[in-house]
Amino acid sequence: MTSPDLEPATEPAFEPVLELARERDHHDACRAALARMAEDVAEQVVTGEDVAASGADAEALGYHLRSRAKEFGEQPPGPLFFGRLDREDGQILHIGRRRIAENPATPPLVIDWRAPVSRAYYQAGAHDPQGVVRRRRFGWAPYSQGDSADLTGLEDEYLRSGTGTAGEIVTQEIERPRTGPMRDIAATLQPEQDDLVRSGPAVSLCVQGAPGTGKTAVGLHRAAYLLYTHPQRVRRSGLLVLGPSRTFLSYISEVLPALGESGIRQSTVDEEIARQGVRAVDGEAAALVKHDARMARVLRTALYARVDTAPAVPLTVRDGSYHWRLTADELARIVTAVREEAPPYATGRERVRDRVVRALQLQAERRAGPLGGAWARRIERARPVSAFVDGCWPKVTPEEVLAEVLTDPRDEALTSDEREAIRWARPPRSYRSAKWTAADLVLLDELAGLIERPEGYAHVVVDEAQDLSPMQCRAIARRAAFGSLTVLGDLAQGTTPWAAGGWREQLVHLGKPDAEVVPLTIGYRVPEAIVALANRLLPTLGADVAPAASLRAGGEVTCTAVESLVEGVVEAVAKALTREGAIGVIAAEPMVAPVARALAAIGIEADGRVAVVPATLAKGLEYDHVVVAEPAAIVAAEPRGHHRLYVVLTRAVSRLDLVHSEPLPDCLGGAAA
Repeated sequence: MTSPDLEPATEPAFEPVLELARERDHHDACRAALARMAEDVAEQVVTGEDVAASGADAEALGYHLRSRAKEFGEQPPGPLFFGRLDREDGQILHIGRRRIAENPATPPLVIDWRAPVSRAYYQAGAHDPQGVVRRRRFGWAPYSQGDSADLTGLEDEYLRSGTGTAGEIVTQEIERPRTGPMRDIAATLQPEQDDLVRSGPAVSLCVQGAPGTGKTAVGLHRAAYLLYTHPQRVRRSGLLVLGPSRTFLSYISEVLPALGESGIRQSTVDEEIARQGVRAVDGEAAALVKHDARMARVLRTALYARVDTAPAVPLTVRDGSYHWRLTADELARIVTAVREEAPPYATGRERVRDRVVRALQLQAERRAGPLGGAWARRIERARPVSAFVDGCWPKVTPEEVLAEVLTDPRDEALTSDEREAIRWARPPRSYRSAKWTAADLVLLDELAGLIERPEGYAHVVVDEAQDLSPMQCRAIARRAAFGSLTVLGDLAQGTTPWAAGGWREQLVHLGKPDAEVVPLTIGYRVPEAIVALANRLLPTLGADVAPAASLRAGGEVTCTAVESLVEGVVEAVAKALTREGAIGVIAAEPMVAPVARALAAIGIEADGRVAVVPATLAKGLEYDHVVVAEPAAIVAAEPRGHHRLYVVLTRAVSRLDLVHSEPLPDCLGGAAA
């Protein structure tokens, strides 16, 4: 696209005020064009209702048009472009979060950041200009709603001559104080992040990302990229984003809509597999056994033990004046053959029925000639056939099988102590009245997948994957059996009892053993001083990960010893409120309520500016200023307490306060005072 008012520059010199005025005018034109696009879509919805077509076609068309109208209506406010490319061929391309054009036949005013031509914005450099003369970045006022007057600065980089400025606006955007939900990073993607984002739909990736490296943002941007480049393939089967908690999902909820994608399922593993409500709690020993990969074998054995591959009596079916008969040996061959094919349990049951009916039909056709489908349907409903199928391959529910396993676990895959750990102390009178635990739901999902294969997704993004148990990984693998995965995590942040020790084994459980593991070790959000403090914990974690590094110099770390922990935390929060940005108070679970009450007593309510968060829910969140209440209590609260403290320390993206009344953990000795 070329413009008479925006000629590509070949010399560094330009008049900033004039250039700003031109770009603001262009933004006004984009805003007007976007409004017309929204009006056109709304008009198409009305017009589409009168289109003559079959009922199904009309319904599909109406759904498509209404979805587009909803998408335009939900478009969040904000600047319409963040960058510009001036190319050697004279084209000027403005890069934004969505395509904007005056009409479909004219060149776009804004190019979608995911379009192939936009890649040069992230990848071009003086070593490889990729046909780009100038790359321009735009500085917008913080929290701009998209008013053209909020365009406050320009930053030009001349790639052929290697002159101009590069990075100041990007740095300001990365370091901008964090308030509210997570923001997208389309304007600040780095080349190595862009490479991951633009991986193809069939590629499964595992991103081992140190704190602040943007691994979560990479996963979400890859989801948006796949929806843009392969819309039919991905939307037909769906795209799923799995996070560790509802708090985390709320935090990332605005990223995909900001990138122009809505209607994507965002869930937790527990929500995705829930068949029953959780009404009981496992002891630690029982939970460890239930999440172990060996339980898959235990459940499969228990389920298929119901199949009788050696029926003792023949099958006789009356058909008018005829009686058709299959011997016990013939029936055994049918059942054994199906069992060896290892189909899902419910499929195997119907396969046995079909083959029995077919064997009977072959007998009948030798005597009476060809028989139609009506005959076969009548025979398959015959009482002797149904009785045989129910006897050799009985219908069953996951709850029924699991109740039998937990009532009397016998499988030798488990030790005697492990069998006793999962055995119900007081078995329910019926599986219908059983009180299931959270770990039981994972086992029920395994059984449900053995009985009937679940519908899958074209792509699944899994965040904090290092905390998943082998059985949880298998639940995800079933949903991505014919799709791909983006696996995100950090082995150093593994806090569950079954946290992964390495990615290769975890990827085997996820069904993608050949997925590439890509490390991200350069942090862009967490500053150097905080990263250095957190790295002191690495020797105690036993995780095979490289120490993180940060491109952000500075950062503030303070350590304050107090007599009253609650009073010390309140004082630290009051001081933090004098500066810009979101504040997170992170503490062990017992301290959360007392701290929240003390803050409320002086008029500081937990809201968008201040959040009081238990350490167990801090994973994935970010705050400009973090106040850590009693680090030693966080370490002591759970077996993997040092891993939890590593997570807590790296939630701060500007300032970190350690407030303690007990001695600090040894690994933090010498923390800043």
